[in-house]
Amino acid sequence: MIRDAKFSIGQVVRHRVYPFRGVIFDVDPVFDNSDEWYEAIPAAVRPHKDQPFYHLYAENEESVYEAYVSEQNLLADDSDTPLRHPRIAVDFERSSAGTYRPRHIATH
Repeated sequence: MIRDAKFSIGQVVRHRVYPFRGVIFDVDPVFDNSDEWYEAIPAAVRPHKDQPFYHLYAENEESVYEAYVSEQNLLADDSDTPLRHPRIAVDFERSSAGTYRPRHIATH
């Protein structure tokens, strides 16, 4: 069963456990990464594959990067603090309300 994604492209989210946040730039309806990536997650915190996974332009205190995170590990971020990942300005426009809108819709 494929569930509808709880979060959407352009939404700012934060990780439930780890101290990072980001903006969603793509969504996979179910896990779509390598087995090596999946197996590298400690078994005690490894998420189920049958849920949406999100591609984020992410950041923490030290750096910016791309992250791939399961829906169960994300929470909406309502902090209104702008994100500093350089790809965000390329792919999104930030509104006066602090939301991010894609500059163009990618086609697959």
